[in-house]
Amino acid sequence: MTAAAQPAPGHSFPRSLRLAHDNEFKAVYGAKMKKSEGPLVVYSRPNGRPHYRLGLSVGRRVGTAPQRNRLKRLVREAFRLSRHGWPVGAEGAYDLIVSVREHHAATLEEHRRLLGGLAASLHREWSRREKRSA
Repeated sequence: MTAAAQPAPGHSFPRSLRLAHDNEFKAVYGAKMKKSEGPLVVYSRPNGRPHYRLGLSVGRRVGTAPQRNRLKRLVREAFRLSRHGWPVGAEGAYDLIVSVREHHAATLEEHRRLLGGLAASLHREWSRREKRSA
């Protein structure tokens, strides 16, 4: 990899930023917090960590395997580039599961905008829940 092609420090996507196990997915779904906009549905749960983590769910209805893989790459890249500007709550950042619905081809910038808006909306909702319980 050339120096120009290397990601900026802090913009990588290591395993620590991924949801990989069934119990992690179940915990996020079990929190019953979901928001949707356009083709994306995002489920969230505070994770007590200083960084967001991402899980993906792309069903067969979205298209063929190459189409699904392309969408997953786009969502991962949007997450990787945007996550640093997202809000962090009192309980830390959030675990997110992004479920992609069937839709027309969207650009990376559109995915970044959608994910950023949904992350902010979910943060506001978690803050409201926290205030109500206090």
